Formats: sequence, structure tokens, C-alpha cells
Amino acid sequence: MCSADKIVSRERAAEVVAGLRGQGQRVVFANGCFDLLHGGHVRFLEQAGALGDLLIVGVNRDESVRALKGAGRPILPEEERAQLVAALASVDLVIVFPEMRVTPLLRLLRPEVFAKGRDYTLENMDQGERRCVEAYGGEIAFIPTPWFTSSSDVIERIAALRADEGARQE
Repeated sequence: MCSADKIVSRERAAEVVAGLRGQGQRVVFANGCFDLLHGGHVRFLEQAGALGDLLIVGVNRDESVRALKGAGRPILPEEERAQLVAALASVDLVIVFPEMRVTPLLRLLRPEVFAKGRDYTLENMDQGERRCVEAYGGEIAFIPTPWFTSSSDVIERIAALRADEGARQE
């Protein structure tokens, strides 16, 4: 399947999920900003995908990334971020969503597994998302991805390199 074909509306994702549930398939959902896709993202999504039969990834819209990460973010626009995530073999569907939290998508899709990164725990994750998944009997899986890198780390390293370069030129 072409990566562009993997980017779907929430309604289309719900149709796919309903069809797969009828076949006894296990749905996994993960989400994030995915600004500057890196190896940590790839490892996280591969491990999340291994927890079920279908991996759906929610990608934050540009406006929600700005609200979550601050001015100057995202580096890449939502269309590119969604396409990069969709290009990964472990990812089956991508939904670009405008909300700050994925609770509406969790309510709609009711994935058997909600995958979170290793920097989250039951205590520090969004409690609305937690309550939602627990209410319908879903599982929350914390992926112990080794060698985690964040987009913020990558941006800071690039800024430091530019600052060092500027200092050498003076």
C-alpha cells in the first residue's frame, strides 16, 4: 500500500477497525507529534505494531504541536509528518488529529492496546486518556524502547552545532 493511502479520516479508520474486529484482529493505537522522525520513533512504532494485527498512529495537527511544544514547532508540516509515519512498514493507518489529546480517537476506535513511549507511566500519562482506555477494557502498553531520542534533542543538537559553527567563524 502506498504511504499516501495509509493516511485516512477517523471515520475511515473506524470502518477498518470494525471490519477487523469481526475477524478477531487486535488493534493497536499510538500517537505523537513525530516532528523530525528519528530512530526512537521507528523503534517505538515497530514495537507497538508487534503488539497486535493493525497499528493505527495518530499524528498531531500543526496547531496542537505548537500548543504542546511551543513557538517554532513543528519543524515539518503535518502533511509531511503524516507521510513519513505512513511510510514505515510497521504502520497500517495514520490519522491526523486536531485535538490536544487523543481521547476522542480512543473512544471512537477502542483499540485493544494503547501504546505509550517509555517516558510515560500510568501516573504521568494524560489521565483522561487513561480513564477512557480503562473504561472500555483496553490495555495500556508502555514500550521500553532503548536508545530513545526526542525531536527536541535533535533540534537542540542542531542548534548547538550551528552555535559552534558561528563561534568558529568569528
